[in-house]
Amino acid sequence: MELVGADGKTVVADRFVVAVCTCRRSKRYPLCDTSHRKRVRDQPGPG
Repeated sequence: MELVGADGKTVVADRFVVAVCTCRRSKRYPLCDTSHRKRVRDQPGPG
């Protein structure tokens, strides 16, 4: 798959499934590397 950005830069991905990053946390931006999953959510306290 080839993705061409607004600036004309082309990114090539040879994976079977490719996701485009919309949160901009990816180190492989504009492709998603699931960096958004690393964000720790606050756990509710006991009682």
